[in-house]
Amino acid sequence: MKKQNIILVGFMGTGKTVTGRVLARRTGMELVDMDTLIAKRQGKTIPEIFAADGEPAFRTMERELVKELSKCRGLIISTGGGIVLNSDNIADFEKSGLTVCLFASPETIFQRLEKDTTRPLLSGDKKGQIEALLAQRKPLYAAIAHTVNTDGLTDEQTADQILELYALESCD
Repeated sequence: MKKQNIILVGFMGTGKTVTGRVLARRTGMELVDMDTLIAKRQGKTIPEIFAADGEPAFRTMERELVKELSKCRGLIISTGGGIVLNSDNIADFEKSGLTVCLFASPETIFQRLEKDTTRPLLSGDKKGQIEALLAQRKPLYAAIAHTVNTDGLTDEQTADQILELYALESCD
């Protein structure tokens, strides 16, 4: 039987992509970064997609990719932070493998993203926008069964916790 997917969900700056790289290296599974794949397929960066097509168009592209990836097995999938805005995305991913929500404090997220200029939803007052978006999405992230707090953890330590969860899920 082919391995189940490991899907990393969480707010931007919580470590989904960097942890995904560690997991891919340690498991031999392929890493799919959804934002990178969408940008590649569209021939535009995520900020360019948001500027030219708008967030609703991006969310439609994201939804289509979720449907495609949930049919696959043996992937590490790093999602965009807004994947939780459509509950069907999480439902589809939960059927295809272990879905883990990475979270961190607003302070940690701000430190990680302070100099990042590639986040279309964070322009101007980054700290205020992080706090507002986190508050808005908190119940959506909290609904995910498996969570890992990445505050103070290295990427390797985060991966260790996810692999422990994965081993437990594989026994069911």
